[in-house]
Amino acid sequence: MSALGFEAEPASVDVSRAAGFWRRLGAAVVDGLVIGVVQGILVFSVGEDAAAGLTLLIALGYFTYFHGSTGQTPGDAVLGIRVVDYRGGTGRPIGFARAFVRWFVSIVSGAVIAIGYLWMLWDRDRQTWHDKAAGSLPVHTRR
Repeated sequence: MSALGFEAEPASVDVSRAAGFWRRLGAAVVDGLVIGVVQGILVFSVGEDAAAGLTLLIALGYFTYFHGSTGQTPGDAVLGIRVVDYRGGTGRPIGFARAFVRWFVSIVSGAVIAIGYLWMLWDRDRQTWHDKAAGSLPVHTRR
């Protein structure tokens, strides 16, 4: 059991293929730009307060859909990353329920001075808090 209380389960996903910090950050920047453009359009269309709520719902749908179905957001695809099932060791996408959990816990990961995101830097499995919660691992798809 890890320091956070997550049970480490054996997995056949090769941790050496885990995407690195800078690659993950680059993918997050691309996804942030996509969502930011949508938010900008919404601010112009419906006002700031409504846009904030709608953007949160869009981000929920965006990350849940892409990580749940294909394992890749557009940002992940550009940077050669795929979020895969690490808990079951299948290397397949994590499905919508676990993708939702991953998205929700990613908010917590960022809220605590981003420590949940930085966790991958010293974690033996190179997982963030939200990866641990969802049993996922972002892997590099290109060699």
